[in-house]
Amino acid sequence: MTDATAPRRRHTGRWIAVIVVAVVLLVGAVVAAEFIARSVVTSTVRSLVVQNLGLPEDQDVDVQVAGLVLPQVLGGRLDEVAVSSNDVALGPLQGDVLVDLRGVPVSRGSAADGGVASVRLDREQLRALLAQLPDVPAGTVDVAAPDVTFETSLSLFGIAIPVGVAVTPGAAEGDLTLTPTSFTVGGNVIDADTLRGQFGGIADPVLQTSNLCIADRLPAGLTLTGATVQGLDLVATFDIAGGIISDPALQSDGTCG
Repeated sequence: MTDATAPRRRHTGRWIAVIVVAVVLLVGAVVAAEFIARSVVTSTVRSLVVQNLGLPEDQDVDVQVAGLVLPQVLGGRLDEVAVSSNDVALGPLQGDVLVDLRGVPVSRGSAADGGVASVRLDREQLRALLAQLPDVPAGTVDVAAPDVTFETSLSLFGIAIPVGVAVTPGAAEGDLTLTPTSFTVGGNVIDADTLRGQFGGIADPVLQTSNLCIADRLPAGLTLTGATVQGLDLVATFDIAGGIISDPALQSDGTCG
């Protein structure tokens, strides 16, 4: 090794070291910026949810943002935001809520691309909801996939005959529907034709599909699209109009009929 090459190697080594340190610092800065951006976004979303739904300050609200947050913030729109919380009152519904929004703008005044929401109700929460239907004795309501069941009675020759009714939940034009599927009389499971044959027109109230409109107690930007029994819970699903985050008309209560 000559005296001329030794300094060059030392200088080259220093440059490599400087570059490595710079890259490490840059990566650290990016990671820190991503952490800060995610923290700011999730805390802001949580605060807005608590404020707009009137939830307690200590309500457990989980906010998840898919992908790297910083590039999405710089681009002005979040690809997907998921918000969940338990025991939340959403209009006439109270249960565990999950909201998934797509294309959420970072700045105010713009619409999101849309989204979906679900509310999971246990038996007691479902009973509270169905108490609004006069033909359903809410205190007898039970849940067992795939149906909701309740107990009622039909009067035959002045005698009250107990009848068990199994209904399949669903949705039609934004209403919650309960469609009868089978009946239990004297311990025997029978169909609609057999029940009508035994009771005639007296059976009409329990043979008809029941409709419960909840649109007038929910923001107009939410539309009930389905209701299914999952295990021991009823899960109601909604479409969310993207404009609900900026349009006062979609934030106001909808209408029935």
